[in-house]
Amino acid sequence: MPTERFQFTGEGDHQLAAALELPDGEPAAYALFAHCFTCGKDTLAAKRISVALAAKGIAVLRFDFTGLGSSEGDFANSTFSSNVADLVHAADHLRATRKAPSILIGHSLGGAAILAAAGKIPEAKAVATIAAPSDPAHVTGLFKEHIDGIRAQGAVEVSLAGRPFRIKREFLDDIVEHELMKDVTGLHKALLVMQSPVDDTVGIDNATKIFVAARHPKSFVSLDHADHLLTKPADALYAADVIAAWASRYIDTPEPAKTIDLAEEPRRVVVQETRKSKFNQLVTVGPHHLVADEPKAAGGEDAGPGPYDFLLAGLGACTSMTMRLYADRKSLPLDRVTVTLKHSKIYAKDCAECETRDGMLDQIERDISMDGTLDTEQRKKLMEIADKCPVHRTLTSEIRIVTKAVD
Repeated sequence: MPTERFQFTGEGDHQLAAALELPDGEPAAYALFAHCFTCGKDTLAAKRISVALAAKGIAVLRFDFTGLGSSEGDFANSTFSSNVADLVHAADHLRATRKAPSILIGHSLGGAAILAAAGKIPEAKAVATIAAPSDPAHVTGLFKEHIDGIRAQGAVEVSLAGRPFRIKREFLDDIVEHELMKDVTGLHKALLVMQSPVDDTVGIDNATKIFVAARHPKSFVSLDHADHLLTKPADALYAADVIAAWASRYIDTPEPAKTIDLAEEPRRVVVQETRKSKFNQLVTVGPHHLVADEPKAAGGEDAGPGPYDFLLAGLGACTSMTMRLYADRKSLPLDRVTVTLKHSKIYAKDCAECETRDGMLDQIERDISMDGTLDTEQRKKLMEIADKCPVHRTLTSEIRIVTKAVD
């Protein structure tokens, strides 16, 4: 599933870094996700929940609040109110470029911010909170030993999760002014409260207060045995499953567009040694016969493409075919597509958006040339369609290869 990364203008005219997780077909709905205090859009919980929801047809926008992650601004100048304003700006951006979010999701303090912002996003019909405090001021407990110093000095650097953050008096003044229970009582939207009974950061009594204050329709789901940050993949995936199923009762969910199927039934591919040389192989695909080999530098005779050449060829052909099908269906003036691909290995640390941080990663570079009198918007859409080709989706999803010996 494709991830679209971009920036939008947040509170104070800062450029905020965002990621939009998109399903393979047309989204059934759009959701806005708010991360936890001093966290970011790429925390494990935020990313896993967003990707899991996209797999269920729900597009999810997550972003770094002002001064965090890759977003502009100084965290020290941000407040709970500015976080709420950033969420409203994010919803505005979705409304202007795609579709306004009908689902709002918030984790920890992000859950409190989502509750405060919900009334300013009229299209939102369903609000889900995960481990949210019933009072935003709850977060000051993370640095309670510094509160007197912050009030006396105006600002103090504190350590949160091993990272230094500068907290100002303005942050304390702002956060105590919010009466979140009034926002909850006047929500007038479906509410799902999710909380772990063993959360030692935000106790389950916070969920009780939110649930009691809310009006129906409201639901509560216990995240048994989960920690506050949902560090276990199973906990994040469970939360996503519940949110998707629950939200479907409150949002319009048109059938997602069918994905492009390039073949009714996959044909068997048979690869057999010819023994003509060390690596020479006969590849049989239905009525087609091909030769595979390794280049001479790798000990072969270069009698045919190598294994990675075939892999790149499959991706390139699928990309071009998918773009052609879309262009013909939409009557776009696309004359010819040329896809040039290259495979290489890179250091994981050089990939900012990759979860793996150590060792080497495979990288495929794909350059696409489009001939024809296409305008900018048409070219942009065709590039989006390129990422939706079935082979691309296969290579970027979890793959299971079953190997067995045949007598």
